[in-house]
Amino acid sequence: MNDFKVLGEFYFSQLSNKPIWDVQGRRIGRLYDLAMRWDNLSPLVTGIRYAKKIPALIPIEWVESWNNEGLRLNASFDPQRTCPLHDDETFIGKWLLDKQIIDLEGSRIVRVNDISLSWVSRDNHKFIVLVAVDIGVRGLFRRLGVEFLLNRLENNFVGCQYIKPLENRTSSLQLTREKEQLRQLHPADIADLIEEMDYKQRATFLEALDSQQTIDALSEMELDTQVEMISQMDEERASDILEEMPADEAADILSVLSTEKSEELLRLMESDDAEDVRELMQYQEDTAGSLMTTEYIGLPVWLTADQAINELRRLAPEAETIYYLYVVDEQETLEGVLSLRELIIAAPDTPLSELMHKKFVKISPYDDHEKVAETIHKYGLLAVPVVNDRDQVLGIITVDDVLELLMPDRPRAEIHSTLIARRRLLAKGGHSE
Repeated sequence: MNDFKVLGEFYFSQLSNKPIWDVQGRRIGRLYDLAMRWDNLSPLVTGIRYAKKIPALIPIEWVESWNNEGLRLNASFDPQRTCPLHDDETFIGKWLLDKQIIDLEGSRIVRVNDISLSWVSRDNHKFIVLVAVDIGVRGLFRRLGVEFLLNRLENNFVGCQYIKPLENRTSSLQLTREKEQLRQLHPADIADLIEEMDYKQRATFLEALDSQQTIDALSEMELDTQVEMISQMDEERASDILEEMPADEAADILSVLSTEKSEELLRLMESDDAEDVRELMQYQEDTAGSLMTTEYIGLPVWLTADQAINELRRLAPEAETIYYLYVVDEQETLEGVLSLRELIIAAPDTPLSELMHKKFVKISPYDDHEKVAETIHKYGLLAVPVVNDRDQVLGIITVDDVLELLMPDRPRAEIHSTLIARRRLLAKGGHSE
């Protein structure tokens, strides 16, 4: 049976710059850094950098004792017996300290302030292993030498099993559980994480997201960040993402890009999606057309309630909102509007022509933003249809687009809270005329 013992526990900050003596009591340098090799889940310390300008390492097997006063070796120091840093090794301090890490539990970017190490023995062999990184304020104070000021504050660790070695050792850290837990994060939280990253970090992080996560996160970002994200992607992936995004958001992004770049991305998109986006891009920035989305639920007037529900199941995944359903004829002329609630509680064989409101609010794609906001506010709508001069539906404008227009400097979370409260209130009364 393996005889496993913990000989001591240390923080990197407590060992850094401490003197090193050999078995004869000669001081041969200081601990400037520790070389580490990732061995499955256990990051093992393999050597000690004892001089700033000398890349050679003292093998970790030479360490006899280790405490806050310094290190003592079990042999006479001989520069000829030191070892180099191998390709599969990296320096702990240089790679970890002050680098950023994704705290998925708290949905935030945090900094590595210190490193926890253990000195252990097994079968008469001694090892030094990386146990965790300290991302808390106490770790920062420890490095400053004033940890006593925060003795009552708990340490905040991320275990080594959650840290993965990166091919680019200068990159910011990520976690091995990242992809699994990212799926559980709200898109707004993912957007916040990306907003906190610098340009290079964002590109690396986006590679860890699948297409749907990227689309959902982009929808929560400000336009300038959306443009930056799309610009960083290769054109094939960018065009795929734009295809799946709401057409109005894709149009906003492409309108800001250079003409050459936007045309190339449109060329790579599916023709139907590209056509929808081109149509939206033709409207001036301050018009209703620039706010609308072409993704809405249009139902034939001859359907019954039961048939409409079945059709709704098929169409809903592609729609911007399903709170309101728009009843149209063969030419997409708007015949009436009904709410989802009205459809659900109706008798299955009731035709939509009897359920729909024939008197409804509509706006022109050339109305200005003020007219749109006034209309939605006056009638308490969650969405308003946009029609041409023949009453053919071109798209809809949702209340969240208007709220962001009216409150551009308010946090998205606050806007969403306002929207949710509004939806709950209006859900009791159905569609307002």
